[in-house]
Amino acid sequence: MDYTAAHAQSGIKSKLPKIEVWPNQFPNYEITIVNTEYTSVCPKTGLPDHGTITIHYVPHKHCVELKSLREYFLAYRNLGIFYENAINKILGDVVAACKPRRARVRGEFTTRGGMHSIVEASFPRPTSTRKPL
Repeated sequence: MDYTAAHAQSGIKSKLPKIEVWPNQFPNYEITIVNTEYTSVCPKTGLPDHGTITIHYVPHKHCVELKSLREYFLAYRNLGIFYENAINKILGDVVAACKPRRARVRGEFTTRGGMHSIVEASFPRPTSTRKPL
């Protein structure tokens, strides 16, 4: 069975628990949050995916509240979503919640079938000068 558009879009628009925030008190510093127990499900095979998600961000007016972020991550446990989509969704949801000056999300996924994947996404998104193939 081939991968379909439905596989590719799986999980992207899923409603997840709200990431709550609290007022930031200081300017110009970076926060790093590491979740070593990330799990989700491959949208095609249904096999579990595991990894470490690292969020780096420079807060502006708000900081991410960790308990709500933990609940947000737990919602991925049974969600069918590709690594690339998960990282970009996490970045988008963190940015929407706390509106940071800058943010980067990195997913380092455990080896399966001899392959190890690392996916990163940043805000603001870099502008692309790449021409289409």
